[in-house]
Amino acid sequence: MNIGFLVVDMQKIFLDELREKINVQRAVEHINYVSEMLRSKGHCIVHIQDIEDENENNSHQIDFIPEIVIAESDLRLKKIKSNSFMDTDLEKLLKDKEVELIIVSGFSAEHCVLFTYNGALERGFNSVILQNGILSANISAVSETQRDRNLISYPVVEYLTKSA
Repeated sequence: MNIGFLVVDMQKIFLDELREKINVQRAVEHINYVSEMLRSKGHCIVHIQDIEDENENNSHQIDFIPEIVIAESDLRLKKIKSNSFMDTDLEKLLKDKEVELIIVSGFSAEHCVLFTYNGALERGFNSVILQNGILSANISAVSETQRDRNLISYPVVEYLTKSA
């Protein structure tokens, strides 16, 4: 089974001011661990970057936070809408790689993560959210987003990649 791992909006502009309020490092550890595990088995890793509010004064803030490991083999996608599938080539990219399961992680749980998760489902992909791999400025939004959605833990990802 081909897996696509989407890392949504893990950018300085969203996370730098929240570091005191939320546990960014915990999500980063889960995201990096799953990324490396999937990358080592040849699965598709896509780092998604929101450029909606980009301007000449904040272009450096649009960058991904430095803790997120991005390999040369990873793909990058720019978006301007909350759903990473809207007005982008994400669906084609994943279908070209014959992705069957999409794992969504990143920021913001109740917005871009949730809309991307739903966008994957709407397009016929099996979609799950990485447990402990999503963040929000609103602490309760993480648990609310996970409550009624399909989740996957890193040990299950590990199991899936070993049996493939």
